[in-house]
Amino acid sequence: MIRPVAVALLALFSAVPAHAATLEQMAGQMIVVGFKGDDAGDASVKAVAAEIAAGDLGGVMYLKTNVKSLKAVQAMNQAFRAASPDLPPFITLDQEGGAVERLTTDVGFPETPTAASIAANDSPAQAKAAYAKMAAGIKSEGFTVNFGPVADLNVNTKNPIIGKFGRSFGKDASTVASYDEAFIEAHHDAGLLTSLKHFPGHGSSTADSHAGFVDISKTWSKAELGPYKTLFEGGYADFVMVGHLYHSGYAGSGQVKLPASLSPEWIGGVLRDQLQFKGVVISDDLEMGAIRKQFDLHDTVVHAVNAGVDVLLFSNTAAYSPDLADKVRAILVKEGEADPAFAAKIEASYARIVALKGRIGK
Repeated sequence: MIRPVAVALLALFSAVPAHAATLEQMAGQMIVVGFKGDDAGDASVKAVAAEIAAGDLGGVMYLKTNVKSLKAVQAMNQAFRAASPDLPPFITLDQEGGAVERLTTDVGFPETPTAASIAANDSPAQAKAAYAKMAAGIKSEGFTVNFGPVADLNVNTKNPIIGKFGRSFGKDASTVASYDEAFIEAHHDAGLLTSLKHFPGHGSSTADSHAGFVDISKTWSKAELGPYKTLFEGGYADFVMVGHLYHSGYAGSGQVKLPASLSPEWIGGVLRDQLQFKGVVISDDLEMGAIRKQFDLHDTVVHAVNAGVDVLLFSNTAAYSPDLADKVRAILVKEGEADPAFAAKIEASYARIVALKGRIGK
């Protein structure tokens, strides 16, 4: 059983710096971006730390290009944490095991087998022990969030992004939930946050959302919600990462085809209302082809927030922009100033983010 976390309102708001009550500060906490640089002395890394210190940025996303050595990673993460000790940043990476790892043996970090391999060879208890070693290493490098575990069911074994790389624990929802729980508990024990992905389910798709539009209308089934339902009932309330997955039954009533990451039907209707998820909703990378080829930055941000996304994730790799966070925050603030309902969504997201950040390291 995942331990439910109750956050008292008094504790929540007493942890918020006084200067963080403005619309700009609240909007800043909703943004996590990728960055250039692999050393704490790099000008780009110092600039990111300054953004965190100013409350203009909620966190950072690591890619392999940011990792030249474990010592350098530790130094950068120490700088990011020191920039905002009262409201720690989300310092994130994808460290699932198998092909999806940012920390590898190339820099001296022990690698972990794929989810498929672990499920085939280890019990959930044995898996928890393996993931405990992974989590301890991630924590020692100064990270606060690991974007895992994968909750996708291995419905389509020829799936080009899940099945192909062994990223799923299996076809059965209860099996996947059991191994997801082992992954989560191991990370919680280390003081790390996790993220279930890729809601509502990427495992049955026939295409890869990194590359372009993905339609799951004919392949997806409600069984793919099974791991989420089980884990939420057990108290899970970290992140859920929503995929860029289009389903004609949950795509809005307008002319624009909205993927799950931009769909109120999926996030507000299914994830929040039906499944009763109480944690923080984060988008998958909003620069993936499935989004970038269909929406500009303004429409991406507005659709995501209106759909119920709390944290907007940008890898900043499509066309690197050192002021990407400024651009996103400006859109959020402008829309919030013009529309009280939009501002209320920012405030609600901010409250959930602060509550979750209060659990970092605990």
